[in-house]
Amino acid sequence: MFWLRFGVIIVCVFAVNSLLKVLLRKLLKIEKVKKEFFSYNHINELHRKIDKSLRVFSTISLITLYSVLLFYYEDFIYLFIFAIMAFTILDYIISAFFEWKYTLYPKQSILTITEMLVIVVATIIVVQFNLLGLY
Repeated sequence: MFWLRFGVIIVCVFAVNSLLKVLLRKLLKIEKVKKEFFSYNHINELHRKIDKSLRVFSTISLITLYSVLLFYYEDFIYLFIFAIMAFTILDYIISAFFEWKYTLYPKQSILTITEMLVIVVATIIVVQFNLLGLY
């Protein structure tokens, strides 16, 4: 039952995200930029370096945090979800900044921020209403 709920939530988030992107493109006249599926889409070399550093730092931090929380503070394991969300938000903000500052299509940053907000709101709703039935 968990995987069914998880799949439905993922499909709903994807649908809301796609709908918002289409609406924002039409309302704000944002051109569609072709991006490869599951690629990093770095804007320039500086963006690539910052993104790589963030990914390495977040991986090390999350592994350390999970280990400490699991062995010493089991009651605070939910902090791991908050840490994941913080690194996700930071990643999206960095991408949006580089899209805004260094590309020919600065309005694309609006779509990136919108995608981040949809993911954050969906995560908050899932955790707040215990939609996955984890606890």
